[in-house]
Amino acid sequence: MSTISTWDELCFQNLSEIDMSLDHVLERIVRFISKDPKGAYQFVIGTDSQVHRGQTKFVTGIVIHRIGRGAWACYRQLAIPRQLNSIREKLTLETSFSQRVAGYFDSKAVSRMEEPLLPYLYQGAMLETFIDIDAGTEPVVNKTAMYVQEMVDRVEAMGMYAPRVKPDACVASSYANRFTKNRMVR
Repeated sequence: MSTISTWDELCFQNLSEIDMSLDHVLERIVRFISKDPKGAYQFVIGTDSQVHRGQTKFVTGIVIHRIGRGAWACYRQLAIPRQLNSIREKLTLETSFSQRVAGYFDSKAVSRMEEPLLPYLYQGAMLETFIDIDAGTEPVVNKTAMYVQEMVDRVEAMGMYAPRVKPDACVASSYANRFTKNRMVR
């Protein structure tokens, strides 16, 4: 597995921009929030993966959702040149990649996102932070159910982010998922 050594190597993209550093992503998020500082926001990070022949593709999505009034999002892709052997390994890596990105968006970065909202806190402005875990709690439907608590505990141990699982984990299970379908060629 390739390792990521610096924040600069984490390049994100969306349908209109490519090669965005995490600093650029933070600037885009602050700009998005500043356009409507009276809004309620959810900042969400989530990762999904898809096994392809000879590799596993991981996609980590970052979404700032203005509840009821749009969102700005971006994602990064990473391919590991092997197929994963277990659901637990898949979930562990997905959660680790989300935590890695969340590590950049520490209390200082989240404070920058909150700055435009401060004058409007008593008028409903707010920012919630989440890490979406691509796992569900229904054992009959989800093979991931037996690992949910382990992943939730990992996210809760970070202290700043609330974990969300299926069906609420839409950044992992929907947004990131759509970009995992095509095989990456490296």
